[in-house]
Amino acid sequence: MNTRSSHDLSRRRFLEQSMLTTAAAMAIAGRNASGAEPQQQQQPSIGPNDTIQVAVIGAGGRGQSHIDGFAGKKGTVVTHICDCDEKAGQRSCEKAAEKQGGKKPIWVRDLRKLLDDKSINAVSIATPNHWHSLGAIWAIQAGKDVYVEKPVSHNVLEGRRVVQAARKHQRMVQTGTQSRSNKGMREAMEFIHAGGIGEVVISRGLCYKRRDSIGPKGTYEVPKEVDYDLWSGPARLLPVTRKRFHYDWHWQWEYGNGDLGNQGIHQMDLCRWALGEDRLSDRVWSFGARLGYEDAGETANTQVVVHDYGKRKLIFEVRGLPTSDYKGAMVGIIIEGTKGYVVMTSYASGTAFDLDGKPMKQFDGGGDDGHYKNFTDAVRSRDYTKLNADIEQGHLSSALCHLGNISLRLGKEVAGAEVTNMLRSQGGDDSVVETWGRTAEHLSGNSVKDYSIWMGQQLAIDPISETFVGKDAPNHWLTREYRAPYSLPTEQSV
Repeated sequence: MNTRSSHDLSRRRFLEQSMLTTAAAMAIAGRNASGAEPQQQQQPSIGPNDTIQVAVIGAGGRGQSHIDGFAGKKGTVVTHICDCDEKAGQRSCEKAAEKQGGKKPIWVRDLRKLLDDKSINAVSIATPNHWHSLGAIWAIQAGKDVYVEKPVSHNVLEGRRVVQAARKHQRMVQTGTQSRSNKGMREAMEFIHAGGIGEVVISRGLCYKRRDSIGPKGTYEVPKEVDYDLWSGPARLLPVTRKRFHYDWHWQWEYGNGDLGNQGIHQMDLCRWALGEDRLSDRVWSFGARLGYEDAGETANTQVVVHDYGKRKLIFEVRGLPTSDYKGAMVGIIIEGTKGYVVMTSYASGTAFDLDGKPMKQFDGGGDDGHYKNFTDAVRSRDYTKLNADIEQGHLSSALCHLGNISLRLGKEVAGAEVTNMLRSQGGDDSVVETWGRTAEHLSGNSVKDYSIWMGQQLAIDPISETFVGKDAPNHWLTREYRAPYSLPTEQSV
């Protein structure tokens, strides 16, 4: 492995270069939303018998899970709920009060005001993806420990910036990839790493999750209870083009990362964990499209991502149309080794098989509660190495998703009938061609005919500097232009 010092030097060189190509975004970087230089706040230490006061930011579906994780549990209390949707925020305050004996949290609309409250020890972030990193960074700068949902970032650079902030301010930052705390999954990984299936050759992730059309693209009203400027935050202030305001932002590039970065980030994280790689890949290649319907969505619902780690590959599949399983898995991972394979069909359960398909070992045992407890234990111990899903792990796995989407979006349109030959001509091996063959059969089974896909660019990666390499490397895709005053701090001012 490369040393941290070489990592930092490479990163510093990249950041110096990136400031030239992202001048508009960086011109006001390093300042918080009020325009002032961020000031670190020192929080009082939490003793073993002290109650950790938690603020939940984001009152949607995952926000409800966060409330369940902290409200009414020993040693924690939810004191604040922040959401720019007043109706959702107030409703969640009532729910939390029921769970904690009538202790009703305070609703706050603007997270900037929330972070000024020094009584809050930790924040739990369950906002839309485009707010994850900036919300985490601001909370870290305000002296809070952070539990942040997956993906931890909307783009590669801001994810690394959260890691830098966590280390600089010595904050505990947990990623919401709860499988890392589940007994069954941890035992499966120990089995794989101990050579239980021999040498791992392919780490395969599956996100076969039905996603129906979100309706036609149009111009829709923002719900009256939503502060749309706050909701948009660092993203551009654009007209709403999807019918369902909440959740369906997942399928629009300005805010979400498709199912690769929604459900798929869980399995992407597990695939990288199985490989034992604490870095990005050497090369990425992706191909796919949004097929089966035309709607307001922009992200792919059919996608293959190939990450090259030298002698081993990470191959990821996204299917949003109705499909059958692959080796018993729909949403899960299949780790293929020289002496067998492991199929994990949920967040915690699965089986190891030998090469003849005979079961060798079963794995089971999970639940979200252990992941929240792991976070609060680290808050008390002040040792980030005790986190099962430290922010750096979350950043790396999220970045693998972003890199796959970048490859896809930089591709060119290719007729479905030409894909196999093009894969061969561009160096795709049997594993890649076989994966596409199953995908093509799946599309045919859904009566998708005469279609085209985007054949993504093969992009070489420097996993140390976390940049693309080569002539005309598209490094500007690793970040975004941030809308003032919701600006990403520089490495120096994080």
